[in-house]
Amino acid sequence: MAIVVNKPIPEFEANATGGIKVTNTSHNGQILVLYFYPKDNTPGCTTEAMQFRDKFKDFVKAGATVFGVSRDNMKSHDEFKAKLELPFELIADTEEKMCHMFGVVKNKIMYGKKVKGIERSTFLIGADGVLKQEWRGLKVPGHVDDVLKAVKLLKKAA
Repeated sequence: MAIVVNKPIPEFEANATGGIKVTNTSHNGQILVLYFYPKDNTPGCTTEAMQFRDKFKDFVKAGATVFGVSRDNMKSHDEFKAKLELPFELIADTEEKMCHMFGVVKNKIMYGKKVKGIERSTFLIGADGVLKQEWRGLKVPGHVDDVLKAVKLLKKAA
């Protein structure tokens, strides 16, 4: 089932670092930011994670919970989280269930070969469980600030 802006997100269940189980309803009442990234410990993903880390207190102040999502396993996530001192949890979507549900699995050309990869994307889900905004195929510079701005506007509108 695909996700659509201004519609409730479909049912899902996933495991995150810190022993947390995340579902479509586990964070109702809070604004939820899910950012999908290709791979732990790669340059762009490291930069993006550090930018979310550096603005984390601002997200919390605006009433948002942040989760990073990739296909990496829990061991990789735990190491990535510890190395970068990330204050938020990372979802291990090793079976690509969330990646497919959110439509972020794309064909990419890497070193001349066609591969399936994750398109860097962020989804903003309202406290009511409805998808409010999405950013797809994004570039890292300035993106976290854009998401924070949208979170603040959403909180103001609530």
